[in-house]
Amino acid sequence: MTTTRHHPQTVVVTGATGGVGRAVVRRFAARGDRLVLVARGRAGLDAALAEAMSAGADAIAVQADVADPAAMEAVAVAAVATFGRIDVWVNNAFVGVFAPFTQVTAVEFKRVTEVTYLGYVYGAQAALRRMVPADHGTLVHVGSAIAYRGIPLQTAYSGAKHALQGWHEALRCELLHSGTNVRTTMVHLPAVNTPQFDWVRSRLPRGARPVPPIHQPEVAARAIVHAADHPGRREYWVGASTAATLIANAVAPGILDRYLARTGYAAQQTDEPRAADGSALGNLWRPVDEYRDHGAHGRFDDHAQAHSVQAWASRHHGTMAAVMVLAAATVLWRRRR
Repeated sequence: MTTTRHHPQTVVVTGATGGVGRAVVRRFAARGDRLVLVARGRAGLDAALAEAMSAGADAIAVQADVADPAAMEAVAVAAVATFGRIDVWVNNAFVGVFAPFTQVTAVEFKRVTEVTYLGYVYGAQAALRRMVPADHGTLVHVGSAIAYRGIPLQTAYSGAKHALQGWHEALRCELLHSGTNVRTTMVHLPAVNTPQFDWVRSRLPRGARPVPPIHQPEVAARAIVHAADHPGRREYWVGASTAATLIANAVAPGILDRYLARTGYAAQQTDEPRAADGSALGNLWRPVDEYRDHGAHGRFDDHAQAHSVQAWASRHHGTMAAVMVLAAATVLWRRRR
């Protein structure tokens, strides 16, 4: 990884204290970017800020709830006041509920939508108020394979991610129409080993888990930082499982409905009973890292992949094209001989 940059950028990261957000902060910090870390939990923010500064990055932390548009405006004000501009805004914060739809209350569903969907909208609005007049900047939205393919037991999260996808497409069209140099891109992730499975509110009988194959948050972080540097593409897919799911859903969504109906419940639960004092309440309204930092990784390190060939290929289309041309030329040459 490159540890220095000639032109450091000012990067805002929401959901910066845990999981993918924390891994993204580490990667931007390692290359010397200026960081604005946004989250609700004080202990998590303090730890993430200390990590970023120890890596040599200039950074500030702002305690804020992304579901509050005034708070997102305050984040943008703080970023510009401290660093003079906003170059990249990474929308990443989310909450969720693991439960059948009939067991999710209206208040819970509203809260998930406000954070996981409207939080991105409010962040983008605050960023664009600075980026559009400057004719410069990039929005990076952290999506999911669930943005295209909803899954059981996560109806609120599935709905929010689907909404994000439609909103992002509409926003991209408007930016292209205006002729601005501001860009927006989206990164769709696979299952990732983050602390969220101990944070998300759950009414499942057993502990929540990511659906295999599981990837480490650093795999996601590499893709997100790459997208920030190459925002011309409308979206990036991370992980072979993401690509396979999206393609299967486009070709045979009905079959996928039935497959997930059979497998989706068991695949999202461990063999152990859910901890009574763990994710029953979750982090819907109160941050779990308010008093203790949890870092980037969850408890599935033994089952998580640190690399993704598909993600690498997605970031290196030119190299892959050259390899394919070379391979085809080699085959033709051998046949002629």
